[in-house]
Amino acid sequence: MLGKETTQEKNTTQLNSIAVPKTLSEALNSREWKQAMKVEMDALEKNKTWETVELPKGKKTVGCKWVFSVKFNADGSLERYKARLVAKGYTQTFGVDYQETFAPVAKMNTIRILLSLATNFDWTLQ
Repeated sequence: MLGKETTQEKNTTQLNSIAVPKTLSEALNSREWKQAMKVEMDALEKNKTWETVELPKGKKTVGCKWVFSVKFNADGSLERYKARLVAKGYTQTFGVDYQETFAPVAKMNTIRILLSLATNFDWTLQ
């Protein structure tokens, strides 16, 4: 039938019709993006992501910026507007602003293999 869009065509159109802001001022003009920013700030506060401290003399703070994206469901329908506040870590200097990095990340397959090896070789895990 001519003139009638299918659900898939509507969802594909929706993928292209939502403007993702590139700046904070663009985002502040939209109720949806302001709500996404509020959700992010609430999560950061709930998780106690930071604490207020005195800045050492002669030091500058690490800046931050908002990054915006739109998340869609598998069928192409809108899931949510997503806003993330990210640190501009590239402004730090090793040995001056920080001494070490640590990112505790392990894939589930790696853990399974390790447990399998420990079982097969009768290793003790701690």
